[in-house]
Amino acid sequence: MLGFLGIIAAFFPAAAQGDIYKYVDTEGVIHLTNVPTNPDIKYDLILKERRVLLRVKPADITKYDDLISRASRKYNVDSALVKAVIKAESNFDHKAVSPKGARGLMQLMPATANSLEVRDSFHPEKNIDGGVRYLRYLLNLFRGDLSLALAAYNAGEAAVARHHYSIPPFRETQTYVQRVLHYFAQYRNEEK
Repeated sequence: MLGFLGIIAAFFPAAAQGDIYKYVDTEGVIHLTNVPTNPDIKYDLILKERRVLLRVKPADITKYDDLISRASRKYNVDSALVKAVIKAESNFDHKAVSPKGARGLMQLMPATANSLEVRDSFHPEKNIDGGVRYLRYLLNLFRGDLSLALAAYNAGEAAVARHHYSIPPFRETQTYVQRVLHYFAQYRNEEK
């Protein structure tokens, strides 16, 4: 089984984007998923994603500072937080597309972009404005709880609600929240 998955990963790199988990149900049926969603099931990690992070030039990190500052002031969201989300989501690549279809600097899903009236998710200014507006909405929804707002940004607000208003037990989401908080602290220190 692992050999088969390795062959798939080698010949179809897109198929290898994301960790693969498995569990065996009571009837002996093997289930594979990239998103373990049931906290009552013990999932085994069988294939680890090989993350490829493009090198970011120092100019790329500051390239969008004016747009970030403008949207941050407009929606009253810390600019260091916005920068941290962009770093975690797209690594400052305005053309980034996730395996799930999220697009642009702040990785807006098409449905979210549509609800925010962001017509072109690859347009840096529109993407940042929409992403920061959505982040402000989530911060308001979760009464300023930054960790819950970030978890909702990653996994969706319904997932946070389903898990009794706590960070969902998805490894990707838990890692995402920690990563953004790390970048947030880093960018805040750089601003001082």
